Amino acid sequence: MNVDLTKEMPLIEGRLTLAQIEEIIAKPLDTKPNKKYFIALSITLSLLLIGATALLISFYYGVGLWGNNQPVGWAFPIVNFVFWVGIGHAGTLISAILFLLRQKWRTAIARFAEAMTIFAVICAAIFPIIHTGRFWLAGYLMPYPNQHNLWVNFTSPLLWDVFAVSTYFTVSLVFWYVGLIPDFAVLRDRTSSKIKKVFYTVFSLGWRNSHRNWQHYEKAYTLLAGFATPLVLSVHTIVSFDFAVSIMPGWHTTIFPPYFVAGAIFSGFAMVVTVLIFVRKIFDMEQLITLDHLDKMNRIILATGMMVGYAYGMEFFMAWYSGVQFEQFVFINRAFGPYAWAYWIMVTCNVVFPQLFWFRKFRRSIPVMLVVVIFVNVGMWFERFVITVTSLHRDYLPSSWGYYTPTLYDFGILIGSFGLFFTLVLLFVKTLPSVSISEIKAVADGAQPTHHGSH
Repeated sequence: MNVDLTKEMPLIEGRLTLAQIEEIIAKPLDTKPNKKYFIALSITLSLLLIGATALLISFYYGVGLWGNNQPVGWAFPIVNFVFWVGIGHAGTLISAILFLLRQKWRTAIARFAEAMTIFAVICAAIFPIIHTGRFWLAGYLMPYPNQHNLWVNFTSPLLWDVFAVSTYFTVSLVFWYVGLIPDFAVLRDRTSSKIKKVFYTVFSLGWRNSHRNWQHYEKAYTLLAGFATPLVLSVHTIVSFDFAVSIMPGWHTTIFPPYFVAGAIFSGFAMVVTVLIFVRKIFDMEQLITLDHLDKMNRIILATGMMVGYAYGMEFFMAWYSGVQFEQFVFINRAFGPYAWAYWIMVTCNVVFPQLFWFRKFRRSIPVMLVVVIFVNVGMWFERFVITVTSLHRDYLPSSWGYYTPTLYDFGILIGSFGLFFTLVLLFVKTLPSVSISEIKAVADGAQPTHHGSH
């Protein structure tokens, strides 16, 4: 059966049969890696090696190798943690919220975004552990009864982070896996490799593509989507509490929860677009992940970018309106003090560049799109840097003011986190279906995505 979806919902370019759709998605799994894949993997592994080296040296000599000082006790590790948790937000938003809203265009990118969520949270989890200094004693951070009668501080937002991020990771992982079950069954039935057949058989959980299977699947998937939706809002809200519940000028503000959530979705979507541009090229998926998908995501980037820009302006207004001298000083210092360069990089990348997406020509141009989303990722990293460092380096007492300068080890660990993230992405695309076979087929067949098996 030939399908032409370009009129009602331009999901797939041209005419593709259901068998061809399955073939395109399964191709990276069935074929040997091409030259483009090995080049990409060698680059990401090199970045990962740089990070691993910087971490090992830091473990041997101690965290004194980093630029953290007094008064800037929080620096790169916390900045990177908040950045990566933010990157993880797009996956759940694309998958869960757009699924509940029955947006069919999500089908080609949802699986990929879900996987990126998991990888981003893994990258984020590294930083709080190494920031404690003696990571091998991290077991003492767990809130369990022990013979030392040591208990964690349940009133600390840092502990709330532990519960929020671990819950988010668990639900995202289960949500991702449940979506994979029908695809594992498809791969089980088509593979000739005995090893792969055993693997797919185990993970498909006895899936038989029956009407009853699909009924239970849809209930479970919808329930998990319902669980995941409030987590999108709660996780970065709780991360913002790390700053907002303190009495530090520049941090103690009620705008942080919605501001952080908008920023997380903004940066997360930018990262999904960044990686999709390369993946669709490396694995020849231009017919499934089309310009229409990227166009829609760029519109969301534009909308959330304007929310973030509004928050930047509102921060200055609230500092002025509060009449608090210390609060006013922090914001003037951000824009015109020693870290003014970081502040204006943040504003330019997050507010100015996304305005190009008002124009359809730019929203659908791969080179322009790539430049803008990379700038957005840079700008969102600088946003976390500005919030953390500029609020700390000049506090109430001028006698304790200082200047934070990151070291090579700080940069090495940051580079390594990107290497880990992109390596996991490449391995995922090569080992598991990065686009949902069942959902794409269902949409192409004119059925509801999760009802495909009953037709």
